[in-house]
Amino acid sequence: MSDGNVARIALLGVPIEIGASQLGTLMGPDALRTAGIGRILNQLGFAVEDHGNMAKPGVAPDEGPPPANAKYYDTIKGWIRELSERSYSLASSGAVPIFMGGDHSLSMGSVNGVARYWHEQGRPLFVLWLDAHADYNTPQTTETGNMHGMSAAFLCGEGGLDGLLGNHPRASIGPDQLDLFGIRSIDPLEKQLVFERRIAIADMRAIDEFGVGVLIRKVIDRVRAKNGVLHLSFDVDFLDPAVAPGVGTTVPGGATYREAHLIMELLHDSDLVRSVDIVELNPFLDERGRTARVAVELIGSLFGLQITDRRTPSNAVLPGNG
Repeated sequence: MSDGNVARIALLGVPIEIGASQLGTLMGPDALRTAGIGRILNQLGFAVEDHGNMAKPGVAPDEGPPPANAKYYDTIKGWIRELSERSYSLASSGAVPIFMGGDHSLSMGSVNGVARYWHEQGRPLFVLWLDAHADYNTPQTTETGNMHGMSAAFLCGEGGLDGLLGNHPRASIGPDQLDLFGIRSIDPLEKQLVFERRIAIADMRAIDEFGVGVLIRKVIDRVRAKNGVLHLSFDVDFLDPAVAPGVGTTVPGGATYREAHLIMELLHDSDLVRSVDIVELNPFLDERGRTARVAVELIGSLFGLQITDRRTPSNAVLPGNG
């Protein structure tokens, strides 16, 4: 993100919470603002444009019966259609959009709009899904009917939510353009679908065995080999609950604070990230804003914040130097 074309960052709050089972994520965008997301990005030299929070859209007109097992479908489709257009417009403006959620159902709109823009530029969009959950359910495989668990599947063109965008363009990505990273909870039928689609998964076993550096570099290399760009969809439950308690779907055994910062620093070094989601932050469940502050610190790392300038001090003792 060092070139002159991405000196602007556009923040957009998406206070949607009905895609999840627990209320509270509608407060996420303002918690991120309170924790200083705009301030830290401004200090890093970016021109930060805060577009405020999306208003709750009106319910889209009925176009036949909603799919079974997709809770609040009629309301969510209004959010997704409007967000897809906003996302496309922000990407077209030349800014790096950061979509502040809100639950993970918002990615069905944010990524769709960004993918549409990059398709027009002739560059494939890859999506790095940092999440405890695969979110690759469809209405046919879901156990809960919660639509935040269907977002990745929708983005890859899976059926079951085909009317979600109405007349708006659907810009799907291929399953080979999705990386599920940090996964440690997946439903049985969802797992079967992920395996059938041969989607790349770095679960916590792989992270423990190989380390995040090796695995993230594999993602970066694959994107670069295709002259692609990268969308980061960051669910804060990717982090261990001890680091980030302010989420409604905590799963033990997540990424550490240091692992998460390394991921963000490597992504920054790659210069490939052109859009970001931050989702599932639930301030109602947080401890004195702790999770929001961690999320903002990680976004700082993603956009270039470093403790040092990485030059080797003259007195450093490195491996092999004695």
